[in-house]
Amino acid sequence: MLRRRPAPALAVLAAALVAAAGCSSQGGRQAEEERAADAPALTIAMITHQAPGDTFWDLVRSGAEDAAAKNGATLEYSSDPEAAKQATLIRTAIDKDVDGIAVTFAKPDALQGAVDEAAEAGIPVVGLNSGIEYWQEAGLIEFFGMEERLAGEAFGDRLDEEGAEKALCVIHEQGNVGLEERCEGLEEAFGGDVDRLNVDGASMPDVSSSITSRLQEDDEVDYVATLGAPFAMTAIDAVAATGSEAAVATFDTNEEAIRAIADGDLEWAVDQQPYLQGYMAVEGLWLHVANGNTLGGGTRPVLTGPSFIDAGNVDEVAEHAAGGTR
Repeated sequence: MLRRRPAPALAVLAAALVAAAGCSSQGGRQAEEERAADAPALTIAMITHQAPGDTFWDLVRSGAEDAAAKNGATLEYSSDPEAAKQATLIRTAIDKDVDGIAVTFAKPDALQGAVDEAAEAGIPVVGLNSGIEYWQEAGLIEFFGMEERLAGEAFGDRLDEEGAEKALCVIHEQGNVGLEERCEGLEEAFGGDVDRLNVDGASMPDVSSSITSRLQEDDEVDYVATLGAPFAMTAIDAVAATGSEAAVATFDTNEEAIRAIADGDLEWAVDQQPYLQGYMAVEGLWLHVANGNTLGGGTRPVLTGPSFIDAGNVDEVAEHAAGGTR
């Protein structure tokens, strides 16, 4: 059973809502500041499987920091691509007696023990980004992210629309359930052939050499599908270096990938809105601890994607990307 945490009086919450509804933009900011001042001083830990240099996670963290600041909470962000070390970070957060934990669940088996320990300590845990197929049975109270298999199917359908015949699905973290589901969904929906290529995402030179070698070996590949934006940029360089005629499309975004779409070097990106994932994970924990709310009712994930960014909407997206929120 989760321990009860101090919550603000309902009158305070009601007053904040009324003030926000009736104020101008300046008054709205004042209401936000007053709400933060009256909020319980929570500490929330966010623990992800971010690898060094993967800029996707900068967007997740930015959203989490903004939600924490809005609610007057302290965010403690940490990450490690190795599941065993990620589990250790969860246990460190438990020892610090944080008020809530948000965790990416890319390798469920390795993290389950630590999540169970958090529950035993009365600390609510929400999931984000990875593990949408496992969050309920794992005992997480909420989940914020994208249905990976569905996103893969949408990607495969789009490949068919483009007339592609053979795709190379580049997996940058072996054993990551979300990445595997993306490739599986792509394979199920796509009418052409799909080859998988496992690369070491922690080493961009390895990613580059692996994609280059495969393209040199197989000139039938006409689409390279990467599962993260930084790897898409490396794939674009590999295609150019080999003289391949393959196009590149990707899952996930960053500012560089958005520029590449605008320049015509990248065909499209499947967007799962990482800023929103980080923001809602912290917001969801704050609402749960401070006011007893459970987003999704504890039975449904809160979906943040998928949607496509392509030449048709990239200019609009780019405006927000420049501000670090897309």
